[in-house]
This record gives sequence, structure tokens and C-alpha cells, in this order.
Amino acid sequence: MPEQPVSRQIPASSAPFFQEYRFEELDAEKDSSLVMERILAFASQEELIWLFRFYGREKIKAWVNENGFRLLTYRRYNLWCVLLELPRQAKPKIGEERVWPY
Repeated sequence: MPEQPVSRQIPASSAPFFQEYRFEELDAEKDSSLVMERILAFASQEELIWLFRFYGREKIKAWVNENGFRLLTYRRYNLWCVLLELPRQAKPKIGEERVWPY
């Protein structure tokens, strides 16, 4: 049976992850970095399935490799490194430049 095409619409259930944005104006292509960051950080299984079907494993893997250390919590970053088989950076020292210092 052929796979259903993936919706370009960001799942409505992920709207709480984007409280400081107008959710209805977000574009999955233009705002891909933001969408990946928030869904990788907070999502349920349903939203993660959409994310991987829409962007593909390689694009997500590249995002985590380039941005995950800085933009995800360290625990969530480690989780995605393990799941995506990426090398992990060492836990940051206090005062190192990171958005999430934990």
C-alpha cells in the first residue's frame, strides 16, 4: 500500500511549543530550524512521526549535529545523539555559551 503524502501543515497539537509566535503563520519549510528545535525538545510521538516523515532523518540528523548542542537541553541533546547515532559533545562547563545551560 503506498504511503500517504505528508502534510505540510505543522501538527496543531504542537501549537503550545510556539507560544511566542503566531502558530498559524509558521511555515514548515521557511521555519524549519525553529520547528525542528521545538518538536525535538517537547513533542509527543505523533508530532515526532510527522517531523521525521516531513523532513527526513538526514535533515534532522544534520540539524542536531549543527544546532542541537546549543539549542536543546543537554539531556534532550544526548537523547537525540544516541537515537540518531551522532557523536556527543562533552557536557558544557558553567558559563559556556548555550541557550539552555542545564
